[in-house]
Parts: sequence; structure tokens; C-alpha cells
Amino acid sequence: MKILDSVNNPQDLKKIKKENLSTLAREIREEIVDIVSKNGGHLAPSLGVVDLTVALHYVFNSPVDKIIWDVGHQSYAHKILTGRKNKFKTIRTHNGLSGFPNRSESEHDAFGVGHSSTSISAALGFAVARDLKDEDYKVVAIIGDGSMTGGLAFEGLQNAGHLKKDMLVILNDNEMFISQKIGAVAGYFAKLLTIGAARKVEEKVMKTVSRFHGFGASFRKLIKRAKVMLFPGMLFEEMGFTYIGPVQGHDINNLIVILNNIKDMRGPILLHVITKKGKGYTPAEEDPVKFHGVGKFDIETGETVKTDAVTYTKVFSNTLIKLAYADKKIVAVTAAMPEGTGLDKFAQIFPDRYFDVGIAEGHAVTFAAAMTADGMKSVCAIYSTFMQRAVDNVIHDVALQNLPVIFALDRAGLVGEDGGTHHGSFDLSYLNYIPNLIIMSPCDENELQHMLKTALSSNKPCVIRYPRGAGTGVMLDKIARVLQIGKATVLKEGDDICFLALGNHVNTSLQASKLLSEKNIKASVVNMRFLKPLDFETINAMLLKTKKFITVEENALIGGFGESVKAVLYGSGAVVECMGLPDKFIEHGSLKTLREKYGLTPENIAERALKLLDYT
Repeated sequence: MKILDSVNNPQDLKKIKKENLSTLAREIREEIVDIVSKNGGHLAPSLGVVDLTVALHYVFNSPVDKIIWDVGHQSYAHKILTGRKNKFKTIRTHNGLSGFPNRSESEHDAFGVGHSSTSISAALGFAVARDLKDEDYKVVAIIGDGSMTGGLAFEGLQNAGHLKKDMLVILNDNEMFISQKIGAVAGYFAKLLTIGAARKVEEKVMKTVSRFHGFGASFRKLIKRAKVMLFPGMLFEEMGFTYIGPVQGHDINNLIVILNNIKDMRGPILLHVITKKGKGYTPAEEDPVKFHGVGKFDIETGETVKTDAVTYTKVFSNTLIKLAYADKKIVAVTAAMPEGTGLDKFAQIFPDRYFDVGIAEGHAVTFAAAMTADGMKSVCAIYSTFMQRAVDNVIHDVALQNLPVIFALDRAGLVGEDGGTHHGSFDLSYLNYIPNLIIMSPCDENELQHMLKTALSSNKPCVIRYPRGAGTGVMLDKIARVLQIGKATVLKEGDDICFLALGNHVNTSLQASKLLSEKNIKASVVNMRFLKPLDFETINAMLLKTKKFITVEENALIGGFGESVKAVLYGSGAVVECMGLPDKFIEHGSLKTLREKYGLTPENIAERALKLLDYT
């Protein structure tokens, strides 16, 4: 019988003998690897924090104590230990467990999350609420070194240091973010600094020297600086935190000792823990980038399921590289997503023209805007869901100044198993109202390369939004050409009904028109290409053929493409029905499942057309 079999909640965990906790951690890792190999998911981050997670739940009392994960893609062990072990096989499947902390899923998920750098601000919020209600519980935030590059993390740190609330921030450092001072000596000092006697001595010394007028304050600062010279935490000490570490993040028993000592300390504390991404699974340890977020794979070899399909991301990458060879002013910016956006290859070829700014989308936009203001051609590649964090920068630093920054929004529309925090459901809506922007969406991967060429030639701020995954398989033109801005193209003529489609659902609409033709219904299909400027001329030309329209988009209907078309046709006598995503956060599930559920298949579109036509 496995030790894990006896652990169904944190209280069961506390009954396990300490000498058996390492075995339990190994079993948890085996469970994670097994399930992720079948479902896909965030493997390397979750494997890296298994030992830390075991120690946290051994020491703290969740859900009374609040354990708050940053990003949340490292929370798999947390889910297993908090009553979801038997459901873990459903993770990232439709109606199964979410791949991220979710308040509606478990009382142990104190704060829902999917975007980074939020945990410190959230932890401080809990700590303040606790004190206002005169309650007694601990608050712990776990944040990775990558997430610490986000500005929100530092906003939380400075406010927490100012308010002096009792809370613990654990910096999970798997890239030697601050220091390589790790080992027996550092671990010993970390343990020493958390025990009562050492803290009392420090407090007495500080109290004594503060009595010396004139130089007391300077002497206290000198003592403080002497302390942090032994450790790499001066930044956090200066922000008002008691810094402890760095400590080995895979020594469960030592972590338990330190965490127990920290429980008795007051004020904001930062514990610096060194971990290894992918710990316990060799392929993930050797290639943590590949296994950060991974699809299905073979456990024995670590080989992922391969496909020959060309993705939109790859076409964007290859096209940008070709254009950059011809134009030395082209620069590329991303926010900690070089592989996901396809800019990793650009970085290898043009290292001086590539900039990864970390998890700081707002900075990425303003930084790109300033380079553009000085004559460069900035291409800012960010996932649609993450661009939400930089809307103010797009408005003030790009659009208001009419600077020709190019935004390449990958993962627009539904993204599948990562769910509500990662679907690109809102970009057409949150960008539609901003003046000066050109917004376009390709119907296939070939049109994507033409749109990138068009954007770079336009001398205007442009957004290109395209979906995750494989394209339609069309042949790619050898040379990208400039499209007429704001001009749609009619792909199929018909007098009964007209489909106005944007982006990847142009092809879906064409398939729907074929289904209708089997019933002798003739449908026009228009690839609108641009949301802004909208092609009024083509829409009005279609109005001469039919008064019945269906718009199709993979975006929230509110504020999206369909509403813009309705505004154009208002008062014309036309009947316009809009197909897209409803006013809700879309759950996780396969793309096929979600598109069927929300009516974005050829069959759904054809059925909607038949109802509009009163076909019997």
C-alpha cells in the first residue's frame, strides 16, 4: 500500500511520520507524471514544488490558514493533498478539475488565479481582512522567481512592508534568481535566524543602539546591512520584510523546522527557497522549458505526441524572421513567452533586436512604444489573455500617440484545457473601442503572413489576433504581400443568406455553406479580415443580395465583431444574428468539446441559418 493511499486531506498528512514524507513526495510526483502524460498540463513547475507543498500542509492548517499560489500552475500537489486525489485524473478535462486554483472547486483554494504576480497582493488582502475581523490564521503566498519580475509583485511587496502585517511570502527560486548562496551554511543560518533566541538577541541589540542619539539610527542600519551581507535579501529587507534563506527546497524535514519557527514570527517575512523544476522526472529536469506546459507524452521516453501540422505561431515566427532580414528596424518584444509566441527562433537569429521583458505586459507595451517613437518597428507578441493586463498602456502609450506598434495576439479565442483564465475571449471587445487601432484576424495561416506584412507597412498601430494551434493546412505563398486595409473578400456568392465571418471561423462558415447547399440553399460567405476599419462597402453590397445575415466570431459577443456589424446594418431592414461566445467565463475542455457546446461548428452555423430562413 502506498503512503499516498492513506492521505485524503491535510489532516491525514499530519499523521505521517516525518521519515516517510520523502517517500510520499515521490509517490505524488509519480501520480502527477502519470496523469499529465495522459491529459497534458504544467508538469515541470508542479514537480518542482512537491516537497515544499508537503511541508506547507504539514505545518499549516488549510483551509483555516490561507495558502495562496501565484499563477497556480504549480498547484497540482496541493490539489492532491487537499481532497482531490481521486479526481486528479480528470484535471484539465471538461467538467473535471481545473489546472489552476479555483475557489468554486475547493475550500483549500483560498484565491483563484491563472495570471502571475498576484499572490503577494492577495495575501496582504487576506492578512488585512483577518486583522480587521480580529481573527487568527496564517497567510502564505508562494511566488516563483519568474513571477517576481511582474510589477504587481513589487506593488504588493512595498504595501505589505509598509503595513507590517503578519504574512509569509515564499520565493520559489528555480533559476538562481537572486543568489547561488545555497548549501549547509546558508541553511544553517536560515534555521538560526528563525529560532526565538536569535531573534530576541537581534531585537535587544536594535533596541539598545536606538537609544544612542546622533548615531543610533545609522548604527542600526549598519547592523541590518551586516546581516544581509550574509544573505541575498537586502532588497526585501529594505522593503520591510524579514528575509530568510536561501534554503534547499527539497529537504522536507528542514523546511518543516523553518516553517514552524516562522509561524511564531511577527510581521511580513520572505522565505527564499531554491527548487529544481521538473524534480524527480529526468526528461523534465533536463528540459524544463519543454515540460513547463506539455501535451500528452510517453513517460518512458519523454517524447511528446508529434504533429506535422503548421501552427499559426510558427507561421508568425517564420514570417517575422523573413521580414526582419529585409528590414533592420524590426524589433521583437515578448513578456516571458519566447517559446509560446514563437520568438525564440527570432532571438537566436537577431539577439540584439529581441527583448524578453519578463512577466510585465504593461512595460512591454510602453517599452515597444518608445522604441517605435524613435524610429524602430516594434512587434509585440503577447497572448490575448495576457494583453488584458496592458490595456491602459495600449490606450495611452500607443493609440493616443498613434504610434505604429504591431501587436501579435497569439491564443486568441478558445485555447482549450487551460480554461477561463487563459481563453482569449475578450480581445476584440477590449480593443474595439480604442481609436486609431487597426484590428485584423486571418482566416488561415497564409493570410497571417500577409497581415504581418500589411501591419509593418501601414505606419499605424495594428493588432493581429490569431488562434492557438494548427492552421488549416493551406499552401503558403512564398512572398508576403500587403493587403488593402479595411477590405473584406467575398469567398462565396449566394442570395439566400450571408455569413460574415472573422478569423478562424471563416473556414467554419464555408463548411456550413456546403451543408446548406445540400438543401439547395445558397449562402454568401465573406472573409471580413478587419474588425477596424470595418468594410461598410462590402457589407452594403451583400445587403443588395439578402436581408439575412449571420456573423461568426470566436470572441465574447458583447462589444465584438457581431455588434459592430449590427451597428452598420441598423435601420436597413436586415435581420442579423450573431454567433460567438456568451457573456460568461468559458470553462476548460478540449477545443472540439467547447466549440460544440457553444455552437461554433459548421453544423451549428448551418442549423442557425435554417432557423433564420424558416426552413422546414
